[in-house]
Amino acid sequence: MTNTTAMIIGGGVAGPVTAMALRKAGIQTTVYEAYPNSADGMGGQLTVAPNGLDALAILGAEEAVRAIGQPMNHTVMTDGRGKRLGAFDGLPGLAPSQAMWRSELYRALHDLAAAQGIAIEHGKKLVSVDESADGVRARFADGGTATADILIGADGIRSTVRTLIDPAAPDPLLVPLLNFGAAAELTVPADPETMYFVFGGRAFLGYWLQPDGRTSWFANLPDEQPMTVGQAREIPADEWLRRLRDLFGNDVPGAELIESTSADGLFAFGSMQVLPSVPHWHRGRMVLVGDSVHAPSSSSGQGASLAIESGIELARCLRDLPDVPSAFTAYEGLRRRRVEKVATRAARTNSSKEFGPVARTMMGLLMPLALKTFLSPERTLGLEQRHHIDWDETVRASPAMV
Repeated sequence: MTNTTAMIIGGGVAGPVTAMALRKAGIQTTVYEAYPNSADGMGGQLTVAPNGLDALAILGAEEAVRAIGQPMNHTVMTDGRGKRLGAFDGLPGLAPSQAMWRSELYRALHDLAAAQGIAIEHGKKLVSVDESADGVRARFADGGTATADILIGADGIRSTVRTLIDPAAPDPLLVPLLNFGAAAELTVPADPETMYFVFGGRAFLGYWLQPDGRTSWFANLPDEQPMTVGQAREIPADEWLRRLRDLFGNDVPGAELIESTSADGLFAFGSMQVLPSVPHWHRGRMVLVGDSVHAPSSSSGQGASLAIESGIELARCLRDLPDVPSAFTAYEGLRRRRVEKVATRAARTNSSKEFGPVARTMMGLLMPLALKTFLSPERTLGLEQRHHIDWDETVRASPAMV
């Protein structure tokens, strides 16, 4: 489509990436972010997987993201006593995943978008939308409005745009795993290019060694009482650290990491969230990308990468197809099956983090064999991480999509 304009609601990961992809496709775009300023200092840790890096290369953004990340060439799994359960390397022929803080990724993507001349307006919380035959008008909480040919919801797992498209759309589900992240003022014995997963006696912990000598860690604690991020932050950080010390008191290196973490450096995120299958990805001139429409649990290691892919695929469809309905339908056809398969795999990973002591013992006995057979990295991650988008290939709407 030519002479098309777009507005993107949300400036996290999906927002600026989609804007850059649309610009590459010749579509003029403005990003509207609810927060009054940038997301510096917000969020915990994440990884950008090889497929995410491959997609970023289309936009000339791969190197900027590599510059803020740490390559994770290896993965090691241990139990809480430090006994190795298994290990594997990255997939042959692929760049390693990059570990980083979410706020740094936000900043890098915003800087790239701004350098390309893409306007990002802050303090623009969407409250309603008016659609017409030839465009859409967004109304914001500050009284302002904006118009464009299409509106793209990149406003996260609790998306306002998702409910405007479908008032009956599902809400996120809370997984019975409390989520925490921090950087401990401690240098643990570790390879700086290895991600460590510890299936401790009572909870799960992951960590890696940062270039500044601190150790970045994240923890998942089984808890049957669902808790929102707001509820988690009502509990003082000192109290959370006390509980974490109790849970990881006998684990290696969990006990040391908790002891070396300050209260003001602890992020409490509440229960892990996942988004069930969303029936309607688009309606009229509105469409969803990223966590607003597919948000697997953080255990997938794919949330940011899938958001990046979807922004690029949406741009390809809008570039190549003659009208909005066919472009949106083709986009959903390209993405739905892939993202839902990742979500299913991540749900199985979450289950392993909820194991009790007996199941953890059995896992320790079976893990070495499993990694060589049905849980081999190529078998479990190959289709996800080897995914490649051909930007130059023309998207065609099949009869089944229209």
